[in-house]
Amino acid sequence: MDLTRRPPKPAVPFLKSQPLPDNSSSFSSSSPPSIQQSPSPHFNFPNTPPSSPPIPSIIMSDGAITKTGVFAINNTIAPKNDRVLPLFSLKGKTAIVSGAGAGIGLAVAQGYAEAGANVAIWYNSNKKAVERAAEIEKTYGVKARAYQVNVTDEANVKKAVYDIVKEFNGRLDIFVANSGVPWTQGAATDGEVSHYHKVVSTDLDGTFFCARAAGEIWRKQYLEGKDLNGNKLENYTGGSFVATASMSGHIVNIPQLQAAYNAAKAGVIHLVRSLAVEWVKYARANSISPGYINTEISDFIPQETKDIWKSKIPMGREGEASELKGAFLYLASDASSYTTGADILVDGGYALP
Repeated sequence: MDLTRRPPKPAVPFLKSQPLPDNSSSFSSSSPPSIQQSPSPHFNFPNTPPSSPPIPSIIMSDGAITKTGVFAINNTIAPKNDRVLPLFSLKGKTAIVSGAGAGIGLAVAQGYAEAGANVAIWYNSNKKAVERAAEIEKTYGVKARAYQVNVTDEANVKKAVYDIVKEFNGRLDIFVANSGVPWTQGAATDGEVSHYHKVVSTDLDGTFFCARAAGEIWRKQYLEGKDLNGNKLENYTGGSFVATASMSGHIVNIPQLQAAYNAAKAGVIHLVRSLAVEWVKYARANSISPGYINTEISDFIPQETKDIWKSKIPMGREGEASELKGAFLYLASDASSYTTGADILVDGGYALP
């Protein structure tokens, strides 16, 4: 017997697709809508014995996945503009950036404003974000505001997103989920469970809550072609969700021990991949995995440990927050119109050896 050859797969009969019901909900000024799932169609396999258990239901994703379990043709369209610099423009678009009081988030907000976007900066406790927003507005001539938002509170996140969108011309184009906290208590067996919950609820749950709220708006904008104020969307090609993951979602850092943080960031990467499939009709979802970046989030690390870090980086140094602007701009703009579910490592080569 030739064990290198597999028997041919049995043919699966073509199942004619049925139109999906329109379950889009309308917005009200008092409460954000909840997305209603379409009734779940079932596969009907031939030659299935009557005693077999029922085939599990499969939730459709706004018609992106057909009843035969494959992707529909032409789920998306390419941008009309094919000149490179206009593809990177964010002029007239609205971006929300969480964790933007300083560090990576602030650099991203500045980069988006320079590219023409109106930006809403979220912060947790760093009230200097209000000053930073004013500086951005004055420097780049765009609208910029700062908002204190607790990303671990789903209701708070949802309200903030809808309130900001209404204030920013009724539209949302870009959401960057950048809020995060480090693990600081060493080995997992020694750290406090409460600290574990803080890391995971901020780094992973917070990202999910932000994605959920932004995704509702992007789905609504796709279905109706209008902003929340009822105006026709101009210069709109779908939503872009960008999550700040980490190279720690790819590797295990040493000498510091941070299992909870690593797990949370690995979860962010796969969450984004999953959203890329769920949202393919109306939004792209990608992540960026920075390496060691010179920001205040690592101020608690001893210099001796940072020297060990640098010895493990081919480029021999920590990155600067400004060196992430290009990657974040690419994923936010139409330049990445055919990029979804991707994770971009920006780590000076750390993950290579």
